[in-house]
Amino acid sequence: MPRYHRRRKGAGTTPFCPVQTPRETLLAIERAAVRSWPALETADIAGWLWRHASGGSLRANSVSALAFMGAGVDAAVAEAEQRYHAKGAPCRFTITEVSAPADLDQRLAALGYARGADHVTMAKAVDPAAAMPADVEIEAEPTPGWLAVYLAGLSADRQGIAPTILAGLPGPRVFLGCRRAGEVVGSGLTIIDGDLASVQCMATLAQARRQGSARAVLAAIEAQAAAHGCRHLYLQAETANAAAITLYQRFGFHVAGKYHVRAKP
Repeated sequence: MPRYHRRRKGAGTTPFCPVQTPRETLLAIERAAVRSWPALETADIAGWLWRHASGGSLRANSVSALAFMGAGVDAAVAEAEQRYHAKGAPCRFTITEVSAPADLDQRLAALGYARGADHVTMAKAVDPAAAMPADVEIEAEPTPGWLAVYLAGLSADRQGIAPTILAGLPGPRVFLGCRRAGEVVGSGLTIIDGDLASVQCMATLAQARRQGSARAVLAAIEAQAAAHGCRHLYLQAETANAAAITLYQRFGFHVAGKYHVRAKP
């Protein structure tokens, strides 16, 4: 897998200028992202992965369209719609720069699917010498303190289903909590997947923001990735979350790709 280009010191931090990433690299990241947050129910639709879980998680409640091997796109879309209709849920598709077929976004728009908010996929090369911060603890399962921090930042519909999804995450997985004055104030999660390691479940208690806990968790995730021999970190974030994206870019991440969700009204 090619190494990512490093951003020049002093370069702009706008999230709208991706570093050119080889298609196979971005596809590998997007596939790892799908594996890192599995839905409770899935089905294969001509190579697409239909995903469903109650709650508001878009990743767990949309079709991942990273491969298509069917004869007819319209028939596959109709099957996805039927499956979501049977669950009483809206039909959604996650559209990335490596979705298949390549014109899926235009096809869904023509069918009346509404375009959701813009998101970015970000990546950085792992520093093999990354060291664990002293104030970050690691666990194989989420502790009550970790859960309290992570769930506090979620909407009510996501809070209900998140613990179930967390219990079904693939391994190796590492839950990271930044502890200050005896209290967990920041959370993070990484899933080790070959050369890749994810950055997920980043949250900080309101009273602990802008005190370095998020950066400490990122540093700990990188140290864990280095210890497992990973070459790259990746994460996904909503473009509108400018504060988070700025934090990630200052830590060395660059925008590798963009994606959005299409939903049938």
